[in-house]
Amino acid sequence: MPQVSRRGVLAAIVGIGAVGGLAGLELNSKPRLLGLNEIQARESALAWSGKIKSFELSARLAKIDLGGKIASTWVYGDSLPGKTIRVNKNDRVKISFTNELITPTSVHWHGLAIRNDMDGVPRITTPEVLPGHNFDFDFITPDSGTYWFHPHSGTQLDRGLYAPFIVDDPNEDTKYEREWILILDDWTDGIGKNPDEILTDLMQGTSDTSSMAGMDMGSMSGMDSGDITYPMYLINGRPKNDPDLLTVRPGERIRIRVINAAADTIFHVALAQHMMTITHSDGFPVKPYNTALLRVGMGERYDVVVTVGDGVFPFVAEPVGKPDIARALIRSGSGSAPAETFRPNELSDTPLTAYSLQAVEKVRLPTRKPDRIHDLLLTGSMNPYQWKINARLYPDIKPLTVKAGEMCRLRIRNMSMMPHPIHLHGHTFQLGSAGGSGARKDTVLVPPMGGVNVDFLTANPGRWMIHCHNAYHAEAGMMTRLEYTA
Repeated sequence: MPQVSRRGVLAAIVGIGAVGGLAGLELNSKPRLLGLNEIQARESALAWSGKIKSFELSARLAKIDLGGKIASTWVYGDSLPGKTIRVNKNDRVKISFTNELITPTSVHWHGLAIRNDMDGVPRITTPEVLPGHNFDFDFITPDSGTYWFHPHSGTQLDRGLYAPFIVDDPNEDTKYEREWILILDDWTDGIGKNPDEILTDLMQGTSDTSSMAGMDMGSMSGMDSGDITYPMYLINGRPKNDPDLLTVRPGERIRIRVINAAADTIFHVALAQHMMTITHSDGFPVKPYNTALLRVGMGERYDVVVTVGDGVFPFVAEPVGKPDIARALIRSGSGSAPAETFRPNELSDTPLTAYSLQAVEKVRLPTRKPDRIHDLLLTGSMNPYQWKINARLYPDIKPLTVKAGEMCRLRIRNMSMMPHPIHLHGHTFQLGSAGGSGARKDTVLVPPMGGVNVDFLTANPGRWMIHCHNAYHAEAGMMTRLEYTA
Protein backbone atom coordinates (compact mmCIF):
# COMPACT_ATOMS: atom_id res chain seq x y z
CA MET A 1 0.00 0.00 0.00
CA PRO A 2 1.48 3.37 -1.00
CA GLN A 3 2.84 5.50 1.81
CA VAL A 4 2.23 9.25 1.91
CA SER A 5 4.77 11.58 3.49
CA ARG A 6 4.45 15.26 4.09
CA ARG A 7 7.27 15.82 1.61
CA GLY A 8 5.19 14.05 -1.01
CA VAL A 9 2.27 16.45 -0.67
CA LEU A 10 2.36 19.67 -2.74
CA ALA A 11 3.10 22.94 -0.99
CA ALA A 12 0.13 24.70 0.56
CA ILE A 13 -1.55 27.54 -1.28
CA VAL A 14 -2.51 30.65 0.64
CA GLY A 15 -6.17 30.34 1.72
CA ILE A 16 -8.66 32.96 0.63
CA GLY A 17 -12.36 33.69 0.98
CA ALA A 18 -15.24 33.25 -1.43
CA VAL A 19 -14.54 32.83 -5.14
CA GLY A 20 -15.39 36.48 -5.80
CA GLY A 21 -12.02 37.33 -4.25
CA LEU A 22 -9.97 34.97 -6.38
CA ALA A 23 -9.27 37.39 -9.21
CA GLY A 24 -7.50 39.79 -6.85
CA LEU A 25 -5.23 37.22 -5.22
CA GLU A 26 -1.72 38.52 -4.62
CA LEU A 27 0.72 36.07 -6.14
CA ASN A 28 3.74 36.55 -3.89
CA SER A 29 5.53 33.89 -5.99
CA LYS A 30 2.80 31.35 -5.22
CA PRO A 31 0.99 29.64 -8.12
CA ARG A 32 -2.00 31.71 -9.23
CA LEU A 33 -5.35 30.14 -8.45
CA LEU A 34 -7.77 30.09 -11.33
CA GLY A 35 -10.67 32.31 -10.36
CA LEU A 36 -13.81 34.08 -11.42
CA ASN A 37 -12.79 34.76 -15.02
CA GLU A 38 -12.06 31.09 -15.66
CA ILE A 39 -15.22 30.00 -13.83
CA GLN A 40 -17.35 32.28 -15.99
CA ALA A 41 -15.60 31.14 -19.15
CA ARG A 42 -16.35 27.51 -18.36
CA GLU A 43 -19.99 28.32 -17.66
CA SER A 44 -20.30 30.19 -20.96
CA ALA A 45 -18.90 27.17 -22.81
CA LEU A 46 -21.54 24.78 -21.44
CA ALA A 47 -24.41 23.70 -23.64
CA TRP A 48 -27.60 25.58 -22.70
CA SER A 49 -31.10 24.45 -23.59
CA GLY A 50 -32.31 28.04 -23.78
CA LYS A 51 -34.69 27.39 -20.90
CA ILE A 52 -34.56 29.02 -17.46
CA LYS A 53 -36.16 27.23 -14.52
CA SER A 54 -36.78 29.35 -11.41
CA PHE A 55 -37.44 28.15 -7.86
CA GLU A 56 -37.78 29.56 -4.36
CA LEU A 57 -36.25 27.71 -1.43
CA SER A 58 -36.20 28.44 2.29
CA ALA A 59 -34.69 26.82 5.38
CA ARG A 60 -36.86 27.12 8.46
CA LEU A 61 -37.81 25.65 11.81
CA ALA A 62 -40.65 23.12 11.77
CA LYS A 63 -42.39 20.44 13.78
CA ILE A 64 -42.70 17.08 12.04
CA ASP A 65 -44.68 13.97 12.89
CA LEU A 66 -42.44 10.89 13.08
CA GLY A 67 -44.98 8.11 13.47
CA GLY A 68 -46.70 9.80 16.40
CA LYS A 69 -43.59 11.47 17.84
CA ILE A 70 -43.48 15.22 17.25
CA ALA A 71 -39.98 16.52 16.65
CA SER A 72 -38.73 20.09 16.28
CA THR A 73 -36.14 20.33 13.53
CA TRP A 74 -35.00 22.32 10.47
CA VAL A 75 -36.41 21.66 7.01
CA TYR A 76 -36.49 23.07 3.50
CA GLY A 77 -39.93 24.54 2.91
CA ASP A 78 -42.49 22.82 5.09
CA SER A 79 -41.80 19.13 4.62
CA LEU A 80 -39.34 16.33 5.26
CA PRO A 81 -37.74 15.72 2.82
CA GLY A 82 -37.96 19.08 1.10
CA LYS A 83 -39.78 19.43 -2.19
CA THR A 84 -37.98 17.92 -5.19
CA ILE A 85 -36.35 20.31 -7.64
CA ARG A 86 -36.69 18.88 -11.15
CA VAL A 87 -35.19 20.24 -14.37
CA ASN A 88 -33.80 18.99 -17.67
CA LYS A 89 -30.18 18.55 -18.65
CA ASN A 90 -28.60 21.82 -19.87
CA ASP A 91 -31.30 23.99 -18.27
CA ARG A 92 -30.28 27.18 -16.54
CA VAL A 93 -31.48 27.00 -12.95
CA LYS A 94 -32.17 30.01 -10.75
CA ILE A 95 -32.92 29.34 -7.08
CA SER A 96 -33.68 32.15 -4.66
CA PHE A 97 -32.71 30.83 -1.21
CA THR A 98 -33.85 32.46 2.04
CA ASN A 99 -32.50 31.55 5.47
CA GLU A 100 -35.33 31.67 8.03
CA LEU A 101 -33.28 29.89 10.69
CA ILE A 102 -31.63 31.55 13.67
CA THR A 103 -28.14 30.48 12.56
CA PRO A 104 -26.12 30.82 9.34
CA THR A 105 -26.54 28.05 6.79
CA SER A 106 -25.66 27.05 3.23
CA VAL A 107 -26.90 24.89 0.36
CA HIS A 108 -24.64 22.43 -1.48
CA TRP A 109 -25.89 20.79 -4.70
CA HIS A 110 -24.49 17.30 -4.13
CA GLY A 111 -23.08 15.61 -7.23
CA LEU A 112 -23.85 18.43 -9.65
CA ALA A 113 -20.74 19.56 -11.52
CA ILE A 114 -21.88 23.19 -11.56
CA ARG A 115 -19.86 26.41 -11.52
CA ASN A 116 -17.60 26.73 -8.52
CA ASP A 117 -19.06 29.92 -7.05
CA MET A 118 -22.49 28.26 -6.76
CA ASP A 119 -21.26 25.09 -4.99
CA GLY A 120 -22.43 26.21 -1.55
CA VAL A 121 -19.39 25.73 0.70
CA PRO A 122 -19.06 28.70 3.08
CA ARG A 123 -15.77 30.61 3.00
CA ILE A 124 -14.55 28.50 0.08
CA THR A 125 -17.00 28.89 -2.83
CA THR A 126 -20.20 30.67 -1.73
CA PRO A 127 -20.92 33.07 1.14
CA GLU A 128 -22.68 31.61 4.15
CA VAL A 129 -26.26 32.87 4.27
CA LEU A 130 -26.99 34.74 7.49
CA PRO A 131 -30.35 34.54 9.31
CA GLY A 132 -32.96 36.58 7.48
CA HIS A 133 -30.77 36.91 4.41
CA ASN A 134 -31.04 35.64 0.84
CA PHE A 135 -28.71 34.18 -1.78
CA ASP A 136 -29.53 33.69 -5.46
CA PHE A 137 -28.06 30.57 -7.03
CA ASP A 138 -27.68 30.57 -10.82
CA PHE A 139 -26.12 27.70 -12.77
CA ILE A 140 -26.46 25.36 -15.75
CA THR A 141 -27.02 21.64 -15.10
CA PRO A 142 -24.48 19.82 -17.32
CA ASP A 143 -25.42 16.21 -16.51
CA SER A 144 -28.66 14.28 -16.05
CA GLY A 145 -29.22 12.02 -13.08
CA THR A 146 -30.26 11.65 -9.45
CA TYR A 147 -28.79 14.32 -7.17
CA TRP A 148 -29.77 16.05 -3.92
CA PHE A 149 -29.03 19.14 -1.86
CA HIS A 150 -28.13 19.77 1.77
CA PRO A 151 -26.20 22.24 3.95
CA HIS A 152 -22.42 22.33 4.08
CA SER A 153 -22.34 24.00 7.50
CA GLY A 154 -21.26 22.07 10.58
CA THR A 155 -23.54 19.17 11.53
CA GLN A 156 -26.64 20.66 9.88
CA LEU A 157 -26.80 17.71 7.47
CA ASP A 158 -27.94 15.60 10.44
CA ARG A 159 -31.15 17.59 10.83
CA GLY A 160 -33.97 17.72 8.26
CA LEU A 161 -32.32 19.89 5.61
CA TYR A 162 -32.24 17.71 2.49
CA ALA A 163 -34.23 17.19 -0.70
CA PRO A 164 -33.88 15.53 -4.12
CA PHE A 165 -32.59 17.32 -7.21
CA ILE A 166 -33.49 15.40 -10.37
CA VAL A 167 -32.06 16.27 -13.78
CA ASP A 168 -33.93 14.54 -16.59
CA ASP A 169 -32.53 13.68 -20.01
CA PRO A 170 -35.33 13.81 -22.60
CA ASN A 171 -33.37 11.31 -24.72
CA GLU A 172 -32.78 8.76 -21.97
CA ASP A 173 -33.60 5.17 -22.91
CA THR A 174 -34.45 3.74 -19.45
CA LYS A 175 -37.96 2.26 -19.74
CA TYR A 176 -40.44 2.36 -16.83
CA GLU A 177 -44.07 3.24 -16.08
CA ARG A 178 -43.65 4.84 -12.66
CA GLU A 179 -41.00 6.53 -10.60
CA TRP A 180 -40.40 6.61 -6.85
CA ILE A 181 -37.76 8.69 -5.08
CA LEU A 182 -36.64 7.22 -1.74
CA ILE A 183 -34.40 9.21 0.62
CA LEU A 184 -32.80 7.21 3.43
CA ASP A 185 -31.87 8.89 6.70
CA ASP A 186 -30.75 8.30 10.27
CA TRP A 187 -32.66 10.47 12.72
CA THR A 188 -32.03 11.99 16.14
CA ASP A 189 -33.00 15.68 16.01
CA GLY A 190 -35.94 16.48 18.29
CA ILE A 191 -36.23 12.96 19.72
CA GLY A 192 -32.69 12.38 20.99
CA LYS A 193 -29.56 14.47 21.35
CA ASN A 194 -29.16 17.09 18.67
CA PRO A 195 -26.24 16.77 16.22
CA ASP A 196 -24.12 19.46 17.87
CA GLU A 197 -24.43 17.70 21.24
CA ILE A 198 -23.44 14.40 19.63
CA LEU A 199 -20.37 15.96 18.02
CA THR A 200 -19.35 17.52 21.34
CA ASP A 201 -19.64 14.15 23.07
CA LEU A 202 -17.56 12.48 20.38
CA MET A 203 -14.87 15.15 20.48
CA GLN A 204 -14.71 15.04 24.29
CA GLY A 205 -14.76 11.25 24.39
CA THR A 206 -17.88 11.24 26.58
CA SER A 207 -20.23 9.23 24.32
CA ASP A 208 -21.57 6.23 26.20
CA THR A 209 -21.84 2.81 24.55
CA SER A 210 -25.58 3.23 23.94
CA SER A 211 -24.85 5.98 21.44
CA MET A 212 -22.20 4.09 19.52
CA ALA A 213 -22.74 1.73 16.64
CA GLY A 214 -20.31 -0.86 17.91
CA MET A 215 -18.96 -3.60 15.71
CA ASP A 216 -20.62 -4.63 12.50
CA MET A 217 -20.64 -8.40 12.65
CA GLY A 218 -19.47 -9.44 9.24
CA SER A 219 -21.21 -7.15 6.78
CA MET A 220 -18.24 -4.78 6.47
CA SER A 221 -15.41 -7.27 7.10
CA GLY A 222 -16.02 -7.17 10.83
CA MET A 223 -15.09 -3.49 11.14
CA ASP A 224 -16.87 -0.52 12.67
CA SER A 225 -19.45 0.89 10.28
CA GLY A 226 -20.65 4.01 12.11
CA ASP A 227 -20.20 5.99 15.30
CA ILE A 228 -23.82 6.57 16.33
CA THR A 229 -26.83 4.34 16.92
CA TYR A 230 -29.84 6.51 16.13
CA PRO A 231 -33.25 6.45 17.81
CA MET A 232 -34.92 6.11 14.41
CA TYR A 233 -34.25 5.43 10.73
CA LEU A 234 -36.43 6.97 8.03
CA ILE A 235 -37.41 6.61 4.39
CA ASN A 236 -38.90 9.79 2.92
CA GLY A 237 -39.11 11.30 6.39
CA ARG A 238 -41.26 8.49 7.77
CA PRO A 239 -40.42 5.77 10.32
CA LYS A 240 -41.23 2.09 9.95
CA ASN A 241 -44.57 2.37 11.82
CA ASP A 242 -45.83 4.99 9.33
CA PRO A 243 -44.26 3.98 6.01
CA ASP A 244 -44.50 5.80 2.72
CA LEU A 245 -46.76 3.89 0.31
CA LEU A 246 -46.67 3.53 -3.47
CA THR A 247 -49.74 1.98 -5.08
CA VAL A 248 -49.22 0.39 -8.51
CA ARG A 249 -50.60 -2.36 -10.75
CA PRO A 250 -49.01 -5.83 -10.89
CA GLY A 251 -46.45 -6.07 -13.68
CA GLU A 252 -45.61 -2.37 -13.76
CA ARG A 253 -41.97 -1.37 -14.10
CA ILE A 254 -40.92 1.14 -11.45
CA ARG A 255 -37.81 3.27 -11.43
CA ILE A 256 -36.69 3.78 -7.84
CA ARG A 257 -34.17 6.54 -7.18
CA VAL A 258 -32.40 5.75 -3.89
CA ILE A 259 -30.56 8.58 -2.09
CA ASN A 260 -28.65 8.04 1.16
CA ALA A 261 -28.93 11.35 3.05
CA ALA A 262 -27.79 9.86 6.36
CA ALA A 263 -25.05 11.52 8.37
CA ASP A 264 -23.44 8.38 9.85
CA THR A 265 -25.16 5.30 8.39
CA ILE A 266 -24.54 2.93 5.50
CA PHE A 267 -27.67 1.09 4.40
CA HIS A 268 -28.38 -2.28 2.83
CA VAL A 269 -31.52 -1.94 0.71
CA ALA A 270 -33.82 -4.57 -0.78
CA LEU A 271 -37.35 -5.00 -2.07
CA ALA A 272 -38.91 -8.11 -0.54
CA GLN A 273 -39.47 -10.94 -3.04
CA HIS A 274 -37.95 -8.98 -5.93
CA MET A 275 -34.71 -8.59 -7.81
CA MET A 276 -33.55 -5.06 -8.55
CA THR A 277 -31.89 -4.06 -11.82
CA ILE A 278 -29.27 -1.37 -11.17
CA THR A 279 -29.32 1.19 -14.01
CA HIS A 280 -27.46 4.23 -12.63
CA SER A 281 -24.91 5.06 -9.96
CA ASP A 282 -24.55 8.67 -8.77
CA GLY A 283 -26.58 9.79 -11.77
CA PHE A 284 -24.56 8.06 -14.50
CA PRO A 285 -25.83 5.00 -16.42
CA VAL A 286 -24.26 1.59 -15.89
CA LYS A 287 -24.74 -1.68 -17.69
CA PRO A 288 -27.86 -3.26 -16.11
CA TYR A 289 -26.97 -5.46 -13.19
CA ASN A 290 -29.41 -7.63 -11.23
CA THR A 291 -29.14 -7.95 -7.49
CA ALA A 292 -31.32 -8.73 -4.48
CA LEU A 293 -29.33 -6.50 -2.11
CA LEU A 294 -27.54 -3.17 -2.55
CA ARG A 295 -25.11 -1.34 -0.27
CA VAL A 296 -25.51 2.46 -0.27
CA GLY A 297 -22.96 4.68 1.42
CA MET A 298 -23.66 8.17 2.72
CA GLY A 299 -24.05 10.56 -0.21
CA GLU A 300 -24.36 7.78 -2.81
CA ARG A 301 -27.34 7.42 -5.15
CA TYR A 302 -28.52 4.42 -7.14
CA ASP A 303 -31.34 4.08 -9.64
CA VAL A 304 -32.96 0.65 -9.85
CA VAL A 305 -35.80 -0.75 -11.95
CA VAL A 306 -38.14 -3.45 -10.64
CA THR A 307 -41.10 -5.26 -12.16
CA VAL A 308 -43.65 -5.48 -9.37
CA GLY A 309 -45.43 -8.71 -8.46
CA ASP A 310 -48.91 -9.00 -6.98
CA GLY A 311 -49.19 -8.17 -3.28
CA VAL A 312 -47.77 -5.84 -0.62
CA PHE A 313 -43.98 -5.61 -0.55
CA PRO A 314 -41.70 -3.78 1.91
CA PHE A 315 -38.78 -1.82 0.52
CA VAL A 316 -36.34 -2.02 3.43
CA ALA A 317 -33.19 -0.16 4.39
CA GLU A 318 -31.17 -1.88 7.10
CA PRO A 319 -28.49 0.23 8.80
CA VAL A 320 -25.20 -1.64 8.54
CA GLY A 321 -23.85 -2.64 11.94
CA LYS A 322 -26.73 -1.00 13.81
CA PRO A 323 -30.05 -2.28 15.13
CA ASP A 324 -33.47 -1.43 13.67
CA ILE A 325 -34.71 -0.99 10.11
CA ALA A 326 -36.40 1.56 7.85
CA ARG A 327 -39.08 0.68 5.34
CA ALA A 328 -41.55 1.87 2.73
CA LEU A 329 -44.29 -0.18 1.04
CA ILE A 330 -45.33 -1.01 -2.52
CA ARG A 331 -48.91 -2.20 -2.86
CA SER A 332 -50.00 -3.83 -6.11
CA GLY A 333 -52.73 -6.12 -4.79
CA SER A 334 -54.74 -7.19 -1.79
CA GLY A 335 -53.34 -8.40 1.50
CA SER A 336 -51.78 -6.99 4.62
CA ALA A 337 -48.34 -5.50 5.00
CA PRO A 338 -45.81 -7.57 6.94
CA ALA A 339 -45.04 -6.59 10.52
CA GLU A 340 -42.85 -3.56 11.19
CA THR A 341 -40.00 -5.81 12.27
CA PHE A 342 -40.20 -8.01 9.14
CA ARG A 343 -36.74 -8.69 7.74
CA PRO A 344 -36.87 -10.03 4.17
CA ASN A 345 -34.66 -12.92 3.14
CA GLU A 346 -32.93 -10.66 0.60
CA LEU A 347 -31.07 -8.95 3.46
CA SER A 348 -29.09 -12.15 3.94
CA ASP A 349 -27.67 -12.02 0.39
CA THR A 350 -24.27 -10.61 -0.53
CA PRO A 351 -24.70 -6.86 -1.10
CA LEU A 352 -23.78 -5.31 -4.42
CA THR A 353 -21.39 -2.34 -4.38
CA ALA A 354 -20.31 0.10 -7.09
CA TYR A 355 -17.14 -1.91 -7.64
CA SER A 356 -19.17 -4.56 -9.50
CA LEU A 357 -20.78 -2.07 -11.89
CA GLN A 358 -19.62 -1.06 -15.37
CA ALA A 359 -20.21 2.34 -16.92
CA VAL A 360 -21.90 2.34 -20.31
CA GLU A 361 -19.48 3.38 -23.03
CA LYS A 362 -20.96 6.82 -23.69
CA VAL A 363 -20.14 8.05 -20.16
CA ARG A 364 -16.66 6.55 -19.84
CA LEU A 365 -13.83 9.04 -19.70
CA PRO A 366 -11.46 9.11 -22.67
CA THR A 367 -8.67 6.56 -22.44
CA ARG A 368 -5.68 8.48 -21.17
CA LYS A 369 -2.81 8.06 -18.76
CA PRO A 370 -2.89 10.37 -15.74
CA ASP A 371 -1.07 13.68 -16.08
CA ARG A 372 -1.04 14.05 -12.31
CA ILE A 373 -1.41 11.68 -9.37
CA HIS A 374 -2.47 12.64 -5.87
CA ASP A 375 -2.64 10.40 -2.82
CA LEU A 376 -5.44 10.53 -0.26
CA LEU A 377 -4.44 8.62 2.86
CA LEU A 378 -7.37 8.18 5.26
CA THR A 379 -6.62 7.68 8.95
CA GLY A 380 -8.38 8.27 12.24
CA SER A 381 -9.34 7.17 15.71
CA MET A 382 -12.25 7.30 18.12
CA ASN A 383 -10.21 8.56 21.07
CA PRO A 384 -9.14 11.21 20.41
CA TYR A 385 -11.94 11.70 17.89
CA GLN A 386 -9.86 12.72 14.89
CA TRP A 387 -10.22 11.79 11.23
CA LYS A 388 -7.50 12.86 8.81
CA ILE A 389 -6.57 13.04 5.14
CA ASN A 390 -2.84 12.87 4.48
CA ALA A 391 -2.12 13.10 8.22
CA ARG A 392 -3.77 16.52 8.53
CA LEU A 393 -6.97 17.84 10.11
CA TYR A 394 -9.01 20.37 8.15
CA PRO A 395 -8.49 23.31 7.84
CA ASP A 396 -4.77 22.76 8.56
CA ILE A 397 -4.22 21.06 5.21
CA LYS A 398 -2.06 21.21 2.10
CA PRO A 399 -4.45 21.47 -0.84
CA LEU A 400 -4.09 19.20 -3.85
CA THR A 401 -3.31 21.30 -6.92
CA VAL A 402 -4.12 20.64 -10.58
CA LYS A 403 -4.08 22.50 -13.87
CA ALA A 404 -7.05 22.69 -16.21
CA GLY A 405 -7.20 20.01 -18.90
CA GLU A 406 -5.38 17.29 -16.98
CA MET A 407 -6.36 13.73 -16.29
CA CYS A 408 -5.89 13.45 -12.54
CA ARG A 409 -5.70 10.23 -10.57
CA LEU A 410 -6.59 10.02 -6.89
CA ARG A 411 -5.08 7.04 -5.10
CA ILE A 412 -7.35 6.66 -2.08
CA ARG A 413 -6.10 4.38 0.69
CA ASN A 414 -8.10 3.77 3.87
CA MET A 415 -5.83 2.90 6.77
CA SER A 416 -8.60 3.08 9.36
CA MET A 417 -10.98 0.46 10.74
CA MET A 418 -14.08 2.19 9.33
CA PRO A 419 -15.42 2.63 5.79
CA HIS A 420 -15.38 6.19 4.43
CA PRO A 421 -17.63 7.56 1.66
CA ILE A 422 -15.29 9.96 -0.13
CA HIS A 423 -17.02 12.74 -2.08
CA LEU A 424 -15.41 15.02 -4.68
CA HIS A 425 -17.18 18.31 -5.38
CA GLY A 426 -17.60 19.73 -8.88
CA HIS A 427 -16.46 16.63 -10.78
CA THR A 428 -17.24 13.01 -11.48
CA PHE A 429 -14.59 10.33 -11.52
CA GLN A 430 -14.29 6.89 -13.03
CA LEU A 431 -13.52 3.97 -10.75
CA GLY A 432 -10.21 2.56 -11.92
CA SER A 433 -8.52 3.92 -15.02
CA ALA A 434 -9.98 6.50 -17.38
CA GLY A 435 -11.48 4.75 -20.39
CA GLY A 436 -11.90 1.52 -18.47
CA SER A 437 -15.19 -0.05 -17.45
CA GLY A 438 -15.49 1.36 -13.92
CA ALA A 439 -18.62 3.25 -12.90
CA ARG A 440 -18.77 7.07 -13.10
CA LYS A 441 -19.40 8.52 -9.66
CA ASP A 442 -18.81 11.47 -7.34
CA THR A 443 -18.94 9.50 -4.05
CA VAL A 444 -17.23 6.18 -3.40
CA LEU A 445 -17.41 4.01 -0.29
CA VAL A 446 -13.84 2.99 0.56
CA PRO A 447 -13.76 -0.15 2.73
CA PRO A 448 -11.67 -0.44 5.93
CA MET A 449 -8.01 -1.15 5.21
CA GLY A 450 -8.80 -1.00 1.50
CA GLY A 451 -8.38 1.41 -1.35
CA VAL A 452 -9.34 2.49 -4.83
CA ASN A 453 -7.87 4.54 -7.68
CA VAL A 454 -10.17 6.99 -9.47
CA ASP A 455 -9.51 9.19 -12.51
CA PHE A 456 -11.19 12.49 -13.40
CA LEU A 457 -10.78 15.32 -15.90
CA THR A 458 -9.89 18.74 -14.55
CA ALA A 459 -12.51 20.66 -16.52
CA ASN A 460 -14.20 22.79 -13.83
CA PRO A 461 -11.90 25.47 -12.39
CA GLY A 462 -12.07 26.73 -8.85
CA ARG A 463 -11.50 25.51 -5.31
CA TRP A 464 -13.28 22.25 -4.51
CA MET A 465 -13.81 20.18 -1.39
CA ILE A 466 -12.87 16.50 -1.08
CA HIS A 467 -14.15 14.92 2.10
CA CYS A 468 -15.67 11.99 3.91
CA HIS A 469 -19.46 12.16 3.71
CA ASN A 470 -19.84 10.91 7.26
CA ALA A 471 -20.83 14.31 8.67
CA TYR A 472 -19.06 13.69 11.98
CA HIS A 473 -15.83 12.52 10.36
CA ALA A 474 -15.83 15.61 8.15
CA GLU A 475 -16.36 17.91 11.13
CA ALA A 476 -13.58 16.08 12.98
CA GLY A 477 -11.11 16.91 10.22
CA MET A 478 -11.52 14.47 7.28
CA MET A 479 -11.62 17.12 4.54
CA THR A 480 -9.19 18.64 2.10
CA ARG A 481 -9.31 20.80 -1.04
CA LEU A 482 -8.58 20.50 -4.74
CA GLU A 483 -7.38 23.78 -6.26
CA TYR A 484 -6.81 24.79 -9.88
CA THR A 485 -3.66 26.79 -10.58
CA ALA A 486 -2.47 28.61 -13.68
